[in-house]
Amino acid sequence: MKRRVAGILEMDAMKLPRRQFLHLAAGAVALPALSCIAWAQAYPSRPVRIIVGFPGGSASDTTARLIGQSLSERLGQPFVVENRPGAASNIAAEAVVRAPPDGYTLLLVTSVNAINAKLYESSLSFDLIHDIAPVARLARGPGVMEVNPMFPAKTVPEFIAYAKANPGKINMATAGSGSMLHVYGELFKMMAGVDMVPVPYRGAPPAVTDLLGGRVQVVFDTFAASIEFVRAGKLRALAVTTATRSPALPDVPSLNDFLPGYDASTWLGIGAPKNTPPDLVEKLNKEINAVLADPSMEARIANFGYTAFASSSAEFGKFIAEDIQKWAKVVKFAGIRPD
Repeated sequence: MKRRVAGILEMDAMKLPRRQFLHLAAGAVALPALSCIAWAQAYPSRPVRIIVGFPGGSASDTTARLIGQSLSERLGQPFVVENRPGAASNIAAEAVVRAPPDGYTLLLVTSVNAINAKLYESSLSFDLIHDIAPVARLARGPGVMEVNPMFPAKTVPEFIAYAKANPGKINMATAGSGSMLHVYGELFKMMAGVDMVPVPYRGAPPAVTDLLGGRVQVVFDTFAASIEFVRAGKLRALAVTTATRSPALPDVPSLNDFLPGYDASTWLGIGAPKNTPPDLVEKLNKEINAVLADPSMEARIANFGYTAFASSSAEFGKFIAEDIQKWAKVVKFAGIRPD
């Protein structure tokens, strides 16, 4: 195409006055940019897939469906969630990395992907930072440090004092090695200087079941999975894991109040294959941010303990890089290996 345009310009240069020739040359140079803008304006012209690395019915899956439904209404084409669970969301991420960079295959990027960047570093066939283009953040929510109501510690300082007086005698249930429940607890161990024993389970529900039964002493659970147990008084929330308190549990302090700098959250966003046209990424970012600004969407997201977390695509990319660095330090400190 470039060679053909150059040939036309050479012939026309001999026939046209200089001013006309310069106008023609400028128009030819602008053609690729104009065509990219037109493509972004026409997008989407067919259904868009949002690949989710978790089973249907999870808080992440449901949030992706809510966002997809609103995007469908705004843009006139279906945004369809496709669940590809397995390998801690790595299967879903790899599917998007290999997809054409045309905006029709998107990834629900989560805090799990940031943890995996270091945890599975030697076995991943892709690099999250370089192979996934950040599009937009969606939401974030706290984890909850919780104990059985019969546990003697009623506050975080009391828990730390108990753990230091009983090193290695507190069992910390996790959803498996390298899960969010695990790394939240390891970050706490690292910052509080305490020794707790990680006990892996096949997911959060059995971990919480054993906490309810008193067979383990503490769980750093996701907010959505625990809030009803806390509200019912079946579990005692000692703190939330974000830097500030959660509106859903306003009387529960933040771990940051006792361990300055502690900040761990579950977050969700949208990514696309690298080399997706910037104009298309910008269009998606604008539309997603408009969806998140709708009060009704904010209320529906709040049902899962999340808050809307809008940003530019550049801000989202910076956020992902910082989260990867944070969890890389925790994974190294704890010597975590994938199951």
